[in-house]
Amino acid sequence: MTDLLTSIQAALGLPRTPIPVSGHGALPSAFAVTDLACASIAAAGQAVCELLKQQTGYLPAVAVDRRLASFWFSTSLRPIGWQVPPLWDPITGDYATRDGWIRLHTNAPHHRAAAEHVLGACADRAAMAAQVAQWTSADLEQAVVAANGCAAQMRSWAQWQQHPQGLAVNAEPLVQFIEQQSPQVLAWQGSPARPLAAIKVLDLTRVLAGPTASRFLAGLGANVLRIDPPSWNEPGVVPEMTLGKRCARLDLQVPADRAMFENLLKDADVLLHGYRADALEHLGFGAERRRQLAPGLIDVCLNAYGWSGPWQNRRGFDSLVQMSSGIAEAGQHWKHSDKPTPLPVQALDHATGYLMAASAIRLLTGRLATGRGGSARLSLARTAKLLIEHGSGTLDPLQAEDGQDQDSAIEHTAWGPARRLRVPVQISGTAVSWDLPATELGSHPPCWP
Repeated sequence: MTDLLTSIQAALGLPRTPIPVSGHGALPSAFAVTDLACASIAAAGQAVCELLKQQTGYLPAVAVDRRLASFWFSTSLRPIGWQVPPLWDPITGDYATRDGWIRLHTNAPHHRAAAEHVLGACADRAAMAAQVAQWTSADLEQAVVAANGCAAQMRSWAQWQQHPQGLAVNAEPLVQFIEQQSPQVLAWQGSPARPLAAIKVLDLTRVLAGPTASRFLAGLGANVLRIDPPSWNEPGVVPEMTLGKRCARLDLQVPADRAMFENLLKDADVLLHGYRADALEHLGFGAERRRQLAPGLIDVCLNAYGWSGPWQNRRGFDSLVQMSSGIAEAGQHWKHSDKPTPLPVQALDHATGYLMAASAIRLLTGRLATGRGGSARLSLARTAKLLIEHGSGTLDPLQAEDGQDQDSAIEHTAWGPARRLRVPVQISGTAVSWDLPATELGSHPPCWP
């Protein structure tokens, strides 16, 4: 884990000190996924410790549990007497083309509609496979993307390094920090027990990466308000990802809702967003407008394919970036398989989420010291480069999960009782814990409590 951690520490401006990791074993993978889990979670924990050192003069100790970090990169929720809906739409998946492989991502209804606009209505995977087989990978990727859908041709790492987007994103920093000069005094109201108490986090993110970040911030006492559009739903991940948050809905196309959003933003300390690079600009909430509304704002954003190059505004998800960047192709060779082999978990999402959380905490630490806000940009594709260049994984298996890995408390979610896994990071004097159970999207009013 050492090389991964030092790379992350350097990107975040953290001291390059070792962080103890307990346990052994790893998720089976062509790449060091468990090391990435440990390093990203450790860095988020270290960022908390550095904030506390600045505010109290005392540097807490931090440590990570290797097994729990691996498990949290899959799911942390263990329902009692009910089940979380499936993560994937039935049509989502990898398909053989005339000259290779492509992945179609159809979880959202409008993304499935885009794929079917190109390929025709498909009742099941077999019908979709028959249509896909008539196309070349490059032509189908381009056609689906042009229809505002989500698709990724399988490329090797060598091909990605020669691709214009691969060249662009691989030249970007892992975390791009931009300090903003407008001072806005912020007083720390936290404590070692709840370091982020009274910090208002406005969360505009979806699915896994951004929600992982806001979940971690909520676990440190932050007041997280998640905003979704009226019709959006992601039932396969909402019970996992809304822990500790209030969830409201706003339509940013409607004047009254835009006004409410502006008022929320004015009072926010941190904004997390995962829209495509130009999406908020098109809504009239570009970077300059956000700074006008909230001069000291800490603005942390991610996208799929990076912030430069021809794909900077392309829709994408973890599984698509794995196909584009060579991860799925390397996995195929590693497993001696006849089809793409992705990582065993959505590791790019989860790792980027913890890096986002760490970035927000680093910027908050700076704001408490100087009064200045700032922004950070991250991408799934740049996190992929970090993982790929770290090298291969290990075949040493993890010990299977058991009851001792679960917290004893019952979480009364909106769907029924559940337990969570114990948290994978330990910070002396600080309990990473959540005040609110997981809840449905849109279950709270769009206002700060």
